[in-house]
Formats: sequence, structure tokens, C-alpha cells
Amino acid sequence: MTKKQKKMIRRLIISAVFLVGGVVTEGMHPVDWVLFLVSYLAAGYDIPLKALRNIRNGQVFDENFLMTIATFGAIGVGELEEAVAVMLFYQVGELFSDYAVNRSRRSITDLMDINPDFANVIRDGAEEQVEPDEVEIGERILVRPGEKVPLDGVVTKGNSSLDTKALTGESIPVEVTEGEPVVSGSINLSGVLEVQVTKLFDDSTVAKILELVENASSRKAKAENFITRFARVYTPVVVVLALILALVPPVILGQSWSVWVYRACSFLVVSCPCALVISVPLSFFGGLGAASKQGILMKGSNYLEAMGNLDTVVFDKTGTLTTGKFQVTEVEPAGACGAGELLELAAYGEYHSNHPIALSVKEAYERENQGKELMPHRILSVEEIAGHGMHVRLEEEGGDQKSGGQRDLYIGNERLMERRGLSDFPRGKALGTTLYVADQGGYLGSIIIADTVRDDVPQALKGLRAAGVRSLVMLTGDREAVGRAVGEKLGLDKVYGGLLPGDKVQKVEELLGQKPADRTLAFVGDGINDAPVLARADVGIAMGGIGSDAAVEAADVVIMNDEPSKIVDGIRIARKTVGIVRQNIVFAIGVKVLVLALVACGMASMWAAVFGDVGVSVLAILNAVRALD
Repeated sequence: MTKKQKKMIRRLIISAVFLVGGVVTEGMHPVDWVLFLVSYLAAGYDIPLKALRNIRNGQVFDENFLMTIATFGAIGVGELEEAVAVMLFYQVGELFSDYAVNRSRRSITDLMDINPDFANVIRDGAEEQVEPDEVEIGERILVRPGEKVPLDGVVTKGNSSLDTKALTGESIPVEVTEGEPVVSGSINLSGVLEVQVTKLFDDSTVAKILELVENASSRKAKAENFITRFARVYTPVVVVLALILALVPPVILGQSWSVWVYRACSFLVVSCPCALVISVPLSFFGGLGAASKQGILMKGSNYLEAMGNLDTVVFDKTGTLTTGKFQVTEVEPAGACGAGELLELAAYGEYHSNHPIALSVKEAYERENQGKELMPHRILSVEEIAGHGMHVRLEEEGGDQKSGGQRDLYIGNERLMERRGLSDFPRGKALGTTLYVADQGGYLGSIIIADTVRDDVPQALKGLRAAGVRSLVMLTGDREAVGRAVGEKLGLDKVYGGLLPGDKVQKVEELLGQKPADRTLAFVGDGINDAPVLARADVGIAMGGIGSDAAVEAADVVIMNDEPSKIVDGIRIARKTVGIVRQNIVFAIGVKVLVLALVACGMASMWAAVFGDVGVSVLAILNAVRALD
């Protein structure tokens, strides 16, 4: 509980005690008046002061003005008890509002806690504690267990586990060792790390995220803008109506001033737009907080609202639906050669290459043969055959070079096999790159290397279908055949391949024209080479937010942990939030219109007006808090 809330509770208790005292001594003038006055001032002495201050600043028609006029009017016609009760219950509503806002803000504050306080930089062989923004690129810093990583960098010494929950929403620690990157904002859990800084603090991951979160509230949803415009027109209108209600019947019809002034004051009490003005932004704020806890950063409530109306989701392929990393997916030996032997021969053939395909072959061999290392001394010679592949002379295992125990390996594409006079071998598959292996005796087999589909992509696509997304589309710069093979495997509706960044924008333009006017289109990319199309879509969603400046800058929504299934979570949170907003708007306006009519007709007292204002506000605020969960 905050100091402000404790102070408000003390004031409410004092006000309630004196109100009860005034009720008990009612009729004992001036004792009851003194007790009622103390109760009024304890509950709401600041409301008239705020009204005066706002009037000086040109803001006349707000809830402070309405409450001041209404309660002063009630006192003027002798209804002091009801005036005090109105102010007391109004402040109860404000207490609920403050509690709800603080609870919503807490989830954002937890995320803001990733901001590092200091950096332990090593200079001239000594350790020095400085502000993170004082550290230069290339300098080395120490991060001890329990400390936040202050800047992005690469581990140069040590190994540890990092807690990235505040960044990604994932509770499982990430293991890091020498040569691996670390991002600012994560928490070191175990070992001491020495890190070489690769980015200035202003360009670091944590700085980008904090800037994004701080600016999120400035981009309002349509519902928020509607409420702002509504309150701007609504409040002056009800003040004029209350004035008419107070003056016309007594002046024209000669009826009692006290009766109609009382009704006008009740009218003003119930007319306060607090329920809408507080609960609608609070709902969106809560939705943004709930998304951030899941590792989904949204740049504004307008994008949260748009996520709830998705009709079409367009995916980039590499790095979004697929991992962007080559892996051996199939080993197809031929003749007497076994799968293990074929993979070993290919690994020897690619031993000295740093090409991604060569690295994937060696990684597959190491994965399948843990504890059995390649012996580079067996490689007698390596010849690169331009545009075809490699010719490697390999010493037979256990053989003697002088006795002729050698093997000539040919590893490469179809053209290399044809050059060796081989024709009876299976041709390449569309879904990946085929590496063919032969020796002096003939064809030995092939190895398929492909960019693998992310583990949770099938679950994500199934979830999007269940959420009512009508069309799932993939755009890729890869070959049409490769794209279609991935699309068919995943069950996508449309696939377009061989596209340049400009072509992707053109396709998204076409798809935007095909969707319903009240629905939205999202493009999901890696945020690095898809900036133009991310910007063109209704909602640009970037994968790979950690460590990717382009992702944070180009996208409207950033998925911090690379999992496409988080998009489904984002839709769920968005629809729940928008649903709560609509419930509050319908409920608040409906109840207020009803009570306003009853008050104007003399069928409801100021107590009903209190419910129409404070009661509706409290219920709407409590409903809005659900957006956090």
C-alpha cells in the first residue's frame, strides 16, 4: 500500500466517524452542522481546491468542478448529510481507482526494473564502478552473481546462467559461456562473467525496451480517443442541462427552488464521467502490462486494439517460421555405405570449410558421435572444384599412406556427380540443399541440409486458426519451390517466393486490399531486413527482439523470445482487453442515462446519484483490473 493510499484511508475513516456523529446528533444545531462540515472537509477539502486550480488553467468542466458544484448546491438547500456522503463515496471511488492504477503500473514497473544501476568496468587493470552510459564500446566489464548485465556484449571469460524473464517472459535460465553474446537487462545467476561491450548504453537492448515501454501510453486506441472526445462534449452538455433543470421549473412554473436545485445537484453527481475516463485507459494499460509479462512488447494501445481484429497474418520465412540455421535433416546412404559412415566422410570432406552448409554437416557428425572426434591428420589433400564441390584425399582409417591406403572423396552438387560420370542417383529435393558424396568406386549417398521449422510454429498456426484468423500467408526471398514445400508442410493458405523487400511490400499492399475494412493485417518478420513491410502492415510484429535494434525500431509489436505462438497470446490479451473496454462503456453509459432520467423526473434521490457515479466507477474499475490477468 502506498503512502498516498494510507493517507486517503485515514481521511476516509475520520470523515466516516464524523458523518456518523452528525447523523446521531442530527437536529442538535449547530453541533450536527459542525460534525458534518468536519466530515466533508476530511473527505474532500482538496476537491474544490483542484477545481479552482483547473479553472485558472482553463480546464473548467471536469469531475472536480462537477463534484464541487453538486455538493455546494446540496449544502445550500440544507441537504448537508447527503453532500457529505457524496464526497465520502466519491473519495472511496478514487481510492479504488488509485489502487487499480498502481496494480496496473506494477507490471510495467517490474519490466522497468531491468534498468541497470551500475557497471563494473576494468580500466588499467583495476575495477571501477561507473554509470552504464560511461562505458565505451570495446571496454571489458565484470558481472557478478545477482547483478544485472548493464550493457550488450560478448563473454570473454567465465560461464554462467542468465535470468531473462523480465525480457522474454520465460522462466528457464539461459546458459552462456565464452564467445557467446549477452544482452543488457538480464540477471547473472551463478558465475562471474567478463564481458566485452559491443554497444553503447543508449543503443543497448535495455535502453531500447525502456524507451518503447515509456512511450507506449502516448499511442492511444480508438476507444480511448472516443472517450476523450466524448468527455469533452458530454460534461459541458450535462452542466447546461443541470442549470436548466435548476432554473426553468422555479422561474417559469413557480415550483420550489429547493426541490429543483436538489435534483440539479443530483443530476451533476451522476453525470460525472469518471467510470469511463478512468476505466478505459486503465483497461488498455492493464492489457499492455499483461502482454509485457508474456514477453510481448506493444508500442501503444492502438496496436493492442488492432491485434484483437486480425484477419490476415503474413509471415516471412527465414528466421520467423524457420530457425534461419542450416541443419542436416536427412542422411540417405546408397549401396553398402551406412548412414554413420556417410556422415563421417562428409564431415571429413567439409573439415576445413566455414560455409554454413559445411558447419551443419560437422555439427551433425559431432551430435551423432559424441566422444569420437575427427582426426585431421587423415586428410592428405583438399582440392576445391569451382562451382561443383570438393575433392578430398583421405587416409583410410588404420591404413598406411605408403601402402596406398587412401580414398578419394568427391563431395558437392549434381554437376560434380555428373562430372564423375555418375547418372544413376536421386536428384535434389526442393526442401533444402542436397550434398552428394562419392568416391573412386562410385556413388555413396546424399545428405539433405535444410533450414528447419521452428518447434512451436505448428502450434502457433493452429492457435491463429482457432482465434479466427482467416488467412495465413508466407512471403520469402527463397526459391518458389522451397517456399511452397514449407508452406504445404505447415498448411499455409498462400505462399509467394523469390521476393525482394520491395516485392514483399507490394504483396502486402494487395493483401490489405483483400481483407475486410474493419479487420487488420499483421506482418511477422525478423525485424532486420523486413523494415519496409513491417512499417506498411497494420501491425508489424518482429521476432527476435533480444539484441535486435532493427526489431525494436521497425515493428509495432516485438516478440522477445522468438516464439511465434506468442502472437496467439497477444490476440487473446487484446480481445480480452477490448471486450472489457466495451463492457465498461455500455455499462457506464447505460446506467448513467437511466439514473439521469430518474433524477430529472424526481424518481431517484442523491443516493441513487451516488451509485450512478461512484458505484458504476468502482465496478468499472474492478472490471478493468481483469485485463492484467
